[in-house]
Amino acid sequence: MNKAQLIEKIAELVREKHIPEISDLRDESDRSGMRMVIELKREAIPKVVLNKLYKHSAMQSTFGVNMLALVDGVPKTLSLRDMLRHYIAHQMDVIVRRTRFELDKAKKRAHILEGLLIAISNLDEVIRIIRSSEDADAAKMGLITRFGLSEEQAQAIVDLRLRNLTALERHKIEEEHRDLLERIAYLEGLLADEAQIYDVIKEELLEIQQMYGDDRRTEILPSEDEIDIEDMIAVEEMVISITSSGYVKRLPVSTYRLQHRGGIGVMGMDLKEGDYIEHLFITTTHHFLLFITSRGKIYRQKVHELPLGSRQSKGRHVANLLPLAQGEQIKAVIATKDYTDAKYLAFATKKGIVKKTRFLDYATTLKADGIIAINLDEDDELVAVQHTNGHDDLILVSSEGKAIRFHEYDVRPTGRNTMGVTGMRMSAGYFLLGMAVAEDDADIFCVTSGGYGKRTPVSSYPTQKRGGQGVITIKDSPDRGDLVGVATVRNNHELMLISQDGTVIRVPVESVRTTGRNTMGVRVMNLRGADKVSSMARVVGTSNGGANGNGAGVPGLQGLEDGEFDGFEAGVGDGIDDYEDTMGTEDSEIVDDYPEDES
Repeated sequence: MNKAQLIEKIAELVREKHIPEISDLRDESDRSGMRMVIELKREAIPKVVLNKLYKHSAMQSTFGVNMLALVDGVPKTLSLRDMLRHYIAHQMDVIVRRTRFELDKAKKRAHILEGLLIAISNLDEVIRIIRSSEDADAAKMGLITRFGLSEEQAQAIVDLRLRNLTALERHKIEEEHRDLLERIAYLEGLLADEAQIYDVIKEELLEIQQMYGDDRRTEILPSEDEIDIEDMIAVEEMVISITSSGYVKRLPVSTYRLQHRGGIGVMGMDLKEGDYIEHLFITTTHHFLLFITSRGKIYRQKVHELPLGSRQSKGRHVANLLPLAQGEQIKAVIATKDYTDAKYLAFATKKGIVKKTRFLDYATTLKADGIIAINLDEDDELVAVQHTNGHDDLILVSSEGKAIRFHEYDVRPTGRNTMGVTGMRMSAGYFLLGMAVAEDDADIFCVTSGGYGKRTPVSSYPTQKRGGQGVITIKDSPDRGDLVGVATVRNNHELMLISQDGTVIRVPVESVRTTGRNTMGVRVMNLRGADKVSSMARVVGTSNGGANGNGAGVPGLQGLEDGEFDGFEAGVGDGIDDYEDTMGTEDSEIVDDYPEDES
């Protein structure tokens, strides 16, 4: 291969961040030989880098052998074992046909020799018959009649030259006849014994090896492809954060050291104005992250493949990690190790369609552009995804201010590439806002475009059959606007309300008291002029005092060493329940193991 081209390719891989672990690349070739030096960053795992070079560059070239052969006149692709089996069968057929041909030829020759031996034994009489015959045909008939010869034997005797009548020639004919009889016996025995044919195949292959074989020019080693890169990546707990505008990053849990209560905390991540953390959870480097989009597709990434950031960095935008189409949005993020976290995934669309599919059905090899999670009409889009255990109730809430609660038994499980059934019928001009698993100890929080919100216990919603319009969840009032946001909440949650003009407000859930279903709610956001609330999301809480002023902070990590997080199920606006304020040392000293670098 061309060394210069290899170096250029590796440099390109480094520039394009395919192998970011490489810090320097040098060509140190001289008269003593070729030498290419690749220096790695301090945290790089050499074996991982080597496997990436094997995979992406010409340091290792892989080619496939198309084992296509005609088997009984039909082209078939064979395994190595089948190829050898058919080759041996072919060799056996060749040897059998060759042996039969040789046997037939030997028998014919032996037959002629037997006639010649008869003629030599009766030489005087043979000469008399030939001399007294008018022509060759008469001589042959005379020999056939006198000695009972075949026509072939008689013809051979007539064609016999005088020099072959000497004692020496007679000895040669007798010896040839004896050898032929031995050969005929061997050939007949070979055709009668399959084991002998296999011995012949072995002998002939060994002869070919002796004639043409030389030392092996390629070394046979275990395939590097059998080494999974993940096997060389340590299992490490990671904090995954995804913001509303689509920035994603991971941080080792060890970044946030346990502190005593009463400290000032640590600096939170820098967020652009109006952005907020929408998904936050703890998982490990070996887990999968499933990104489910508004177009009903699932994209999958290993946690260790996500960008590693610092506490202050925003991370990378999800569009740089996933091939999202124009307008396609992330609607849910699910972390899983082996797809056994739940029995089903339940989906709900804007037009009120619901679908339930076994979670394990998505444990398949994902294509680069994702796989279909649910089939959607062109004018429909996915709005919510929830884990279910097969015995849950689901609640759907529409923009009309109605909600329906039904048992998931009413939705039979279907495959990935299906559309689902009607979960809630919509009046003209209205659409589905959200879906939640009904937990009687939780509340449904609704907010209208006019800035009014209300909180109603889930237990207040009666169980019905799917397909209806449901019951009132917020009393309709023209001056308070249409329902624009809904979330399942508990007392310790916070909500983010965003207006059409870009105004953002965080509202503690406990600031709004619980009321019945058929009520109008209270004002939760004051709006200027004709401004309206456009959306609402449940968000992760801030630390007490982000040092940069506009930082979103980090969730409290008390209990992290014991893994005592109560994570809310994956879905739109997921976060961590029951978080504590970030803790500090008694002298309010920031405790941090990592430098203040930028990612």
